[in-house]
Amino acid sequence: MTTRLPGFRFAERLRVRWVEVDLQKIVFNGHYLMYLDTAMAGYWRALALPYDATFEGLDGELFVKKAELEYHAPAELDDVLEVGLRCEHVGNSSVRFQAGIFRDQRLLVSGQLIYVYASASTHQRRSLPVPEALKQSFAAFEAGEDMVHVSTGAWSDCAAPARALRHEVFVQEQGIAAELACDEADETAVHALARNRLGLTLGAGRLLPAVAGQGRIGRMAALRALRGGGVGGRVLHALEAVARARGDSSVMLHAQASAVGFYLKAGYQAQGQPFTEAGIEHLEMVKAL
Repeated sequence: MTTRLPGFRFAERLRVRWVEVDLQKIVFNGHYLMYLDTAMAGYWRALALPYDATFEGLDGELFVKKAELEYHAPAELDDVLEVGLRCEHVGNSSVRFQAGIFRDQRLLVSGQLIYVYASASTHQRRSLPVPEALKQSFAAFEAGEDMVHVSTGAWSDCAAPARALRHEVFVQEQGIAAELACDEADETAVHALARNRLGLTLGAGRLLPAVAGQGRIGRMAALRALRGGGVGGRVLHALEAVARARGDSSVMLHAQASAVGFYLKAGYQAQGQPFTEAGIEHLEMVKAL
């Protein structure tokens, strides 16, 4: 998430749990490393780089070489902490992060993490140059640049990545029949694709031709690893912009029950009663443009 912490563009918020407190009734010192590791997973999401998919396309992986912590004041049970991370330096084969753990903007723990980029093979692990695409992603994020690009176009321009994403989300994850993931309506729809700086498809959706001035949005999908990070919202807004530009007065969609809250926050209103579609409960929702 974005943050107001001095020196940190990214911070992960978490609450201290009972299991993390020691006999002194403060957070056990070793758990602060776990906090940094939790924040690192969030940092990858902020870069729009799903960890597994990202390194599948690269010739290596990052391994922790060094971790340092300096304790200034203790955290206690139920404290809400912000764990700030900043990529400070990228060398030939290493990446150095600075970290800070804060409560109410008071620094409790400062730290440093050094990773080495190396071959993923456990038998012949050796250091490798950090890929240029990874260097650029770190630099762009820390400079405040946008990490996600959304484009709109015809089915012929985006069929392959959209099909692959739908298969992963709808078929593999949700158990929907493969023949329902795509249909003939794709040919006449406007499609939106969200990609990261490495070209990986993160999210997709489509807008069907308007009927009586109302467009219909559907096939909204986002990679599980990046949900909650704004990818779905970017796709939705891009499709709404297309509908608005062509003169639609409103847009309608069938929201899965688990996504109703997402669409409510985006300004949609529910209408009618829940119904089952493709074996999943849905609710029709509408937004005026």
